[in-house]
Amino acid sequence: MTEMSKIDTNALLMDVTRFLWHEADLLDACAYDEWLDLWTEDGLYIMPMGAGEDYANQLNLCYDNAKMRRDRIGRFQAGFSISSAPPAVTVRTISRIVIDKTEGDLIAVRAAEHLIEDKFGRQRTWAGNAYYELKAVDGGFKLHRKVVKLLNSDGMLNSFSYLF
Repeated sequence: MTEMSKIDTNALLMDVTRFLWHEADLLDACAYDEWLDLWTEDGLYIMPMGAGEDYANQLNLCYDNAKMRRDRIGRFQAGFSISSAPPAVTVRTISRIVIDKTEGDLIAVRAAEHLIEDKFGRQRTWAGNAYYELKAVDGGFKLHRKVVKLLNSDGMLNSFSYLF
C-alpha cells in the first residue's frame, strides 16, 4: 500500500465516521425528516431477527423501503404508535467503524452501536452490529442500506419508539 492510498483511506474513514455520527445525532434529536433525507430512494433499513442473511425471506423487526420509512416516521411524529407515546429519549454511540469494501460509488461499512433508552424513568441498553452501504454523492454520502443486528434479536424484545 502506498502512502497516498493510506491518506485516501484515512480521509475516507474520517468522512464516513462524520456521516455516521451525524446520522446518530439526528436520530437522538428525533430529527426524522432530516434523517429521511439521508437515504437513497431505493434504500433499505433492516433489523433482522436471528442470524439469517436472507432478509427478504425471513422475519425482521424492520424491512423498510422509502415508503415504509416515511410511514414509520409519520406514526412516530403523529403519536399514533402506542410505543411512541411518550417518546423515549436516546443516546447512541457509533464506534469501531471499519470500511470493508469500496466498489464504484458504494462503500460497505460496519460498526458497533450502543443505544441507551430512557423512558418512564428507567433506562435500557441495546447493543448491536450495524452494517451500512453508503452511496457516494456530490458533497457526501447517502444511506443505501442499513442493517442493524441487535445482539439479542432472537430473544425477548420490547417495543421501540425510535430507530437504531
